[in-house]
Amino acid sequence: MSTERIGVVVIGRNEGERLKRCLLSIPAGYQVVYVDSGSSDGSVEFARSTGAVVVELGDHRGFTAARARNAGWRQLLEQDPETVLVQFIDGDCEIEAEWFSKASSAIMADARLAIVFGRRSERFPERSIYNRLCDDEWDVPVGIATACGGDALMRVAALREAGGYSDDLIAGEEPDLCLRLGRAGWQVRRIDGAMTLHDANILRFSNWWKRARRAGYAYAMHVWRHGKHSLTSWRRTLFSILFWGFSLPTILFVMAAGFFGFGSAIAGLFFAGVLLIYLLQFVRISWRKRRSGRPWRFSAAYAGLVLVGKFAEISGVLQCWSAMIRGQKSGLIEYK
Repeated sequence: MSTERIGVVVIGRNEGERLKRCLLSIPAGYQVVYVDSGSSDGSVEFARSTGAVVVELGDHRGFTAARARNAGWRQLLEQDPETVLVQFIDGDCEIEAEWFSKASSAIMADARLAIVFGRRSERFPERSIYNRLCDDEWDVPVGIATACGGDALMRVAALREAGGYSDDLIAGEEPDLCLRLGRAGWQVRRIDGAMTLHDANILRFSNWWKRARRAGYAYAMHVWRHGKHSLTSWRRTLFSILFWGFSLPTILFVMAAGFFGFGSAIAGLFFAGVLLIYLLQFVRISWRKRRSGRPWRFSAAYAGLVLVGKFAEISGVLQCWSAMIRGQKSGLIEYK
């Protein structure tokens, strides 16, 4: 497919050098729209210097990735109404050289496909365990998928039919869109190909905690919004967060307090029993990750952070539910 029929939308907010690498990685000949969400680091000026069309969002409606992507693809269509495909790229990513030809061939070969995406890899996985966890997260199976991430090639006709992303979502906007596309008969496919290099740049536990809290918010919002029609895997994950991050610790606290009145020894035994449950879960997760081919050291770190992450995720769940009950909108949960 000619480059004139494929547009590129890049979104960013104070991505600095990452945005520069992103924009410079896009091959010549593609129409590029950069949507900025209130950056103060010169991102807008640099984007314009590359020839990209720049859309600057005002903050009166709040910044979200969903709103930025919608503004981007709609601007592309204003520039060229005949645009057939849109490649979305997050500003902290670089596009791989062969991706456009491979992805466009795949999506045009199957009229049912609304979205194709490939392998997103971490640029610096060696810098922290958190970056390595992100790299592992991106490595999803090839084939039909229920959802994609922020980087993906999408068919304009499908975007139009679905009405685009949900502007108000501060997280989880991609699964929301994919769910609505699936209801309309479209499919999402992960193909075997390198797509983007992502720079998570998560070097501290506090940043990783915020990212996990953001994920918890996304799971809760998705299920709150779609109920029994939500993605099965997301309902299952939300249940896991509630069990390991809230229900089991609550039971532990209440029953330990109750047993303490009958003697500290009994309370201690009960406490040890519940901790054993967490330990067994740690072993189970480690063993499952090891069987997938990951080293033991990484598998153990992965299991530990998954369990600790339940407490970060439950804070995001509670933030979401609190905002929904009070009829308020939550602000962005930024982890960089």
